[in-house]
Amino acid sequence: MPLPESTAAALSDCLRAPPDADETADVQAWMARWVPLATRGLPPMALALRGGHAADRLGWAFAAGYQAALRALEPTLPADALAAFCVTEEGGNRPRDIHTTLTPSPGGGYTLSGAKRWTTLGPQGAILLVTARLATSDDAARPRLKVARLRTGQAGVAITPMPPTPFVPEVPHARLTFTEVTLTDDDLLPGDGYARCVKPFRTLEDLYVAAAVLAWLAGTAHRRGWPHDYREGLAGALALLAALADEPPDAPATHLALAGALQWAAELHRQADALWARTPDDPATHRWQRDRPLMNVAATARRLRAQRAWEALDR
Repeated sequence: MPLPESTAAALSDCLRAPPDADETADVQAWMARWVPLATRGLPPMALALRGGHAADRLGWAFAAGYQAALRALEPTLPADALAAFCVTEEGGNRPRDIHTTLTPSPGGGYTLSGAKRWTTLGPQGAILLVTARLATSDDAARPRLKVARLRTGQAGVAITPMPPTPFVPEVPHARLTFTEVTLTDDDLLPGDGYARCVKPFRTLEDLYVAAAVLAWLAGTAHRRGWPHDYREGLAGALALLAALADEPPDAPATHLALAGALQWAAELHRQADALWARTPDDPATHRWQRDRPLMNVAATARRLRAQRAWEALDR
């Protein structure tokens, strides 16, 4: 399937000189650059590529990919506001770990109560997509989940910023507490929250973040005059990731192709280690070395996803 014109243009531009990237040390400075890009009406993959290419560091490439993945999941999210997907609780992010609860109100609608332990861009996330169990669920081990859409400023929403993480510390995270937040029926996304949102988002986040990070490396390679053969490898991996954006995120074949693309990306990250090592005293090199562990987060979950995909195809 041909890539959308704007995505193909973004891929091409990733191999050209990136826009000037001023020092972007905090989320407010990044948002000042992000919002004009996000409001251009680009499809999510083009948004990830252009956002990554324009970033001055790995953390903002990750943020661009994360925001693009959320818009691939829920296209109605406003372009001029950040969004955060709130799933993880104290026990984890499996359905049985979700104890934030949606309770039907006597006059219609729901109230939302509970807490989320780890929300990326939560302090700045004007739009929250919150995974919760329906109070009417009978099976505690396999509750019925829904995703509610709300804003950070609503009554009953409390945000506690978390300390910076050891890698990409510029990207903020927060704990969220919900105390009888009033919601209407229209505030719930349609369908089963796990099947429609939680499960596919794991795939979408891997796909769009990987593309944004490689786009950032493509811009870095241009700025620093890294070899053409390395940049050709980036071009090939980016084209594969862009093509996968048009495939169903729940298909076993998509999961296996993505696993292969992520292996390719991991090899490009290893090659980048040696290229960054040419400038050991550069602050950008130090940031790469500090932030590099981000790319290994959720590696076990990705291996299990590929394993399940092989099992599904072998039945």
